[in-house]
Amino acid sequence: AAATAAAGAPAAAAQVSADARAGYVDIPHTQMRRVIAQRLTESKQTVPHYYLSADVTIDALLALRARLNRSLPEGERLSVNDFVIKASALALRQVPEVNASWLQDAIRNYDYVDVSVAVAVDAGLVTPIVKDADKLGLAGISSAVRELVGKARAKKLAPHEYQGGTFSISNLGMYGVKQFSAIINPPQAAILAVGAAEKRIVPNDDPDAELPYKEATVMTVTASCDHRVVDGAVGAQFLGAFRGLLEDPETMLL
Repeated sequence: AAATAAAGAPAAAAQVSADARAGYVDIPHTQMRRVIAQRLTESKQTVPHYYLSADVTIDALLALRARLNRSLPEGERLSVNDFVIKASALALRQVPEVNASWLQDAIRNYDYVDVSVAVAVDAGLVTPIVKDADKLGLAGISSAVRELVGKARAKKLAPHEYQGGTFSISNLGMYGVKQFSAIINPPQAAILAVGAAEKRIVPNDDPDAELPYKEATVMTVTASCDHRVVDGAVGAQFLGAFRGLLEDPETMLL
């Protein structure tokens, strides 16, 4: 028996040595990673995605944000994403066909607007929900997002704070990503991907301007829509409503 054990030891050592030289490490799946993988695979395999992109000029938004933030404490200042959430919620009210889900025998249109906001955490991704986002002011949205993000990163979200939602937003602009397409979060019918804002030279629409072009701050957004629920023209109407709200942000204060 001793001889057998001794003979087996070099083989085991050789196997460990071979694995060490393989150049990889197998990291077991967490429960969160399994759920993410299952839901996103299901979404891409069963939901007929299509994509619509638009450039949004946000100079007026940035000016309004700076003006509002001057009267707010540092920890309560508004972010661009707060405006994005508010504009999305109001656009969903204007184009309610997007605020919906596909069911086996029907399309469900929701009377409320609950916006899921993608948040990166150590274990993966969670989507806490800003409930009744259309009814909240910008300060209310900002406060709700700060609380939800804090809970998400501390792993203290209650199930009702991340299960459900009628629409999702994924913002990678803070990472310098200019444009991307997000995967729909089923059973929702759409998700909005938000890219980084950047300075661009654009046509000058002012007839009294001396120059035909001007510098503007532009952000590219892409809506991923479920074609079973949202026809192309309807998706375009939603994106147009969203862009109109962001480009004339004071309308969101009314």
